[in-house]
Amino acid sequence: MSDRQKITPVILSGGSGTRLWPMSRPERPKQFLSLIGPESLFTMALRRVDDQSRFNPPIIVANAAHAGLVQDQLAGREAVILLEPCARNTAPAIALAALAATSADAPLLIMPSDQVISETAAFMAAVDAALPLVQKGWLSTFGIAPTAPETGYGYIKQGVELAPGVRKVERFIEKPDAAKASTMLAEGGYAWNGGIFLMRADRFLEELTHFAPEMARTAAQSMERAERNPPFIRPEQAAFELSPSDSVDYAVMEKADRVAVVPVSMGWSDVGSWDALYDFGSTTDNNHVLVDVQNCLVKSDGIRVAAVGVQDLIVVASGNDVLIIPRGRSQEVKRIIESMKSKGS
Repeated sequence: MSDRQKITPVILSGGSGTRLWPMSRPERPKQFLSLIGPESLFTMALRRVDDQSRFNPPIIVANAAHAGLVQDQLAGREAVILLEPCARNTAPAIALAALAATSADAPLLIMPSDQVISETAAFMAAVDAALPLVQKGWLSTFGIAPTAPETGYGYIKQGVELAPGVRKVERFIEKPDAAKASTMLAEGGYAWNGGIFLMRADRFLEELTHFAPEMARTAAQSMERAERNPPFIRPEQAAFELSPSDSVDYAVMEKADRVAVVPVSMGWSDVGSWDALYDFGSTTDNNHVLVDVQNCLVKSDGIRVAAVGVQDLIVVASGNDVLIIPRGRSQEVKRIIESMKSKGS
């Protein structure tokens, strides 16, 4: 594989991760936490694309407030660090990365920094399957093989086969209710939308200019006026603030014609809630005192937790805060966040 054909990873790291409060906080969101094993989710994403025979150094798109965290966790790896001056969702973030790519036709592998992929070989096989079409100008995404009728994810309906293991996207589907999700799972041919993409930088910018011209214009202006102090690129704030805020799915993927999907089973989790972490098998730290405790998630980054005779609870202690919530209701952490905001705490 020549240098020109190498893939450039784009690791999106601007999320705030409020659903994993109290450990995940604005100053240190979930991607920088070691929630599954000794490495942070961000470091796991970096390690996924460490093979220099396949990948160029990554482009990291991060919140400017996290510049130090990103540099620390890169641990000496070569990278371009794009610091967003404000949050404008994933489509403008990817536009910045596409404009920072070293060559216009560079294939970009766009991944959130806060997901788990435990079967990396399956993921890389899916990337290999998509790459020939991407080099011909297709935009591609990776459809996660569904394991349950989840209502928290968008879905992708797979259409005709384009190449072995690759299908045309027939349509994207919003997060369904439970009945619709069950129907789709029984019917087959649907995948979860995990928000992972492979596309050429120039093709993405072409589609963005067509479907969201103001977004493309403001991203280009902010990069033209960027402050460059390697490894950091700081796009100009005044231009970027004028960008509409939209996801890449809404802005481009749902509207473009040549969009492919590679369905793949790769041990994926978006670690989007404490329940998801429990389901992934990361249930307790070692320092707790748990007697007759069943089916609980107990996590702490400091104090020891002691419990007797409880079941089906999530208990998370961090700093001065302790979260206690029944398993199955961890998405309701957002109600706690809203309550704290209303009280100014």
